[in-house]
Amino acid sequence: MSTIKTGMNRRSFIKNLAVTSGTLALGFNLKTAPLALAKGASAPADWFEFNAVLSIAPDGTIEIKVQNPDFGQGTMTSFPMIVAEELDADWADIVSVQAPNDPAKYPMQITGGSWSVRSNWAGLRMAGATAKQLLKLAAAKQWGVPVDEIHTENSVLSHASGQSASYGDMAVAASEIAIPEQVALKDKNDFSLIGQSKKSVVAEDIVTGKPLFGIDQRVDGMLHAGIVHPPAFGLTLEGFNVEAIKAMPGIVDAFSISMYPEDFVRGFSDVCAFPEIIAIVGDSTWRVKKAKQSVQATWKEMPEYQYPLVGFSGNKSTVTVPRGLESSSEHSSRMHSTLQQALTEKRRDGDPEKAFKDAHKVIEQTYSAPFLAHNTMEPMNFFADVKTDSAKLVGPHQGSILIHDSVSRHLGLPKDKVEMQMTRMGGGFGRRLYLHFAVEAALISQQVKQPVLLTYTREDDMTVGVYRPAYQATMRAALNEQGELTAYHIRATGIPESPLFPNRFPAGAVDNYLAEDTVIPSNITVGAYRAPESNFMAVAEQSFLDELAEAAGKDPIDFRLELLERAKSNPVGDNNDYDAERYAGVLKLVREKSGWDNKDGRNLGVAAYFCHSSYCANVIEVEMSQGKPLVSKVTSALDCGIVINPDAAANMTQGGIINGLCHSMYGEMTFDDGAPSKNNFTNYRMLRINEAPAEIDVHFVKNDTDPTGLGEPPMPPTPAALANAIYQATGKRLYNQPFNKALDEQA
Repeated sequence: MSTIKTGMNRRSFIKNLAVTSGTLALGFNLKTAPLALAKGASAPADWFEFNAVLSIAPDGTIEIKVQNPDFGQGTMTSFPMIVAEELDADWADIVSVQAPNDPAKYPMQITGGSWSVRSNWAGLRMAGATAKQLLKLAAAKQWGVPVDEIHTENSVLSHASGQSASYGDMAVAASEIAIPEQVALKDKNDFSLIGQSKKSVVAEDIVTGKPLFGIDQRVDGMLHAGIVHPPAFGLTLEGFNVEAIKAMPGIVDAFSISMYPEDFVRGFSDVCAFPEIIAIVGDSTWRVKKAKQSVQATWKEMPEYQYPLVGFSGNKSTVTVPRGLESSSEHSSRMHSTLQQALTEKRRDGDPEKAFKDAHKVIEQTYSAPFLAHNTMEPMNFFADVKTDSAKLVGPHQGSILIHDSVSRHLGLPKDKVEMQMTRMGGGFGRRLYLHFAVEAALISQQVKQPVLLTYTREDDMTVGVYRPAYQATMRAALNEQGELTAYHIRATGIPESPLFPNRFPAGAVDNYLAEDTVIPSNITVGAYRAPESNFMAVAEQSFLDELAEAAGKDPIDFRLELLERAKSNPVGDNNDYDAERYAGVLKLVREKSGWDNKDGRNLGVAAYFCHSSYCANVIEVEMSQGKPLVSKVTSALDCGIVINPDAAANMTQGGIINGLCHSMYGEMTFDDGAPSKNNFTNYRMLRINEAPAEIDVHFVKNDTDPTGLGEPPMPPTPAALANAIYQATGKRLYNQPFNKALDEQA
């Protein structure tokens, strides 16, 4: 058992929800019946309220509000499990509710970067432990017994004397107890709820079609809105047939809106390629769509421009946006030529130049990947009701903290007059971190002076930007006569971001190591795509390591384990991002579970990768049919620390693997004179149900490490394992994504 300081007196505890982890600490509403509040009932004057996270009603119902948005990763179930574990609550008593969006109460109300659980773990445990201690103190006082003699189990307090009370019975008395200076946390070996699979608490609502999503928002007097943006990146609006559009049936208004005035300082979320767009407002989405089809606009090429940016961490910079109408053929040639030029050195160990000169064998390969669209199931949408002195915005987003300030400045309203609420999301994958569509909805509502639901069509969604960047990397390695890796050199570039992680494996495992990179500016907007940068670097790195293993005459897993043993026992440098022992652990586990050492003619490919503080190794089995791979089985091994909800964790892993198979096989966004070439699923190929693996077998390393990331780590090694399996089946290496296209070119 360990103890943790609450760090709060009663006054600060009631009013301040932040703890050292940057997450919510504890919130009680000990006398509030959740169902009554849900129906809008007013709280009687004598009801005691701590804050908005944890409440225990007199009937024993325990309501836990979940601060982080849930779009499938399971926070609505896993967060309450953490609290309930420390609270010793009966799971049947738990009611899970999405917390309202409130930056003042929840300073980091963001879902992204696989950090929801790992960043909230300590705070949620403290919440449950502190609530339990208050209940025990209240019971001890009433019964006249030492608090250490109070036993808690299944939402019941008891004493050896025979006295007992439910949590609901003791809630009022507990509310009058001073917050303790510190509380005891459970020994992790004593967990009884964490580590046990629980069904999603919101699954029934989803499958029964309750209006949980932003696109379902409806209020009286609401209008519908759509936007028309330039057909190509590098263009802006010159004019359109505004009066003709206004005259169409059901259309209330049509106008242009300026997204970012010249003096506007953008934040992390303010990603928009088009400074001026057309807004159309009407009485239905159908009539708005018909009006959009009738727009006759003229567009002009934008000059190069700059804008000030304040990044997520508060760093200030000036962004330069180049002019021009870019094409994919140009992108490819620019990345290739850039990698032949001098790049910026990011890490150097030993003397790589000499090691390459003295090498017995040198292998060099170049890997590339295109822009990708996020393609969330639910297209971008947002509701806005802007009045003279206030505004309410409701929609699917991964964190209002990223856009709240921006919206208030656009509207000219104080932040405390701008309410932003979140709905459940029909997919995010990083796309809903960039909330220009919320700004658009707000500006449109302000103009028409009515509540508005802005809904993108699929075509809008796929062509407005915020893509995964395009990448290219050249890997070069030196081997000695014993097949040992003596030097490793990586050169990386991207449009407009670099994918390089200079301190990740195999850095630390090679005496002579060099990592260099640069970026290529573009006016095509990009943003985080599930496992940013890792989703490419893992493919290049792990495909290359397989090729090196073959050149060294070694088993691919053995080759990796030898390098990891070096990184563990005698690491090169002291700035290595990964834990070599945990890295090796997932490789050993996947080796065992996949039957790697007894292939029996199976075409198996392996890859392992570290990202978001977690480790994942995948083995993929493929069969070739008419020149194309069919994935029959995927075996996955992960070390993500303590697993809260095993079935949900396995489901998330399976989803990440399918995501990786999909984008690496088929994903590709190309451009012709700035215009996206694909605008719907008819021409943007996705993985089909009959192409999904028949079996995905997921295994977790058991340890007592605090939870680390899970939403993203399973995806990056998947494409590399697939490429390596395809090589085993065909004898052909794949260097360019999408693999489906590369296989066609090799045929």
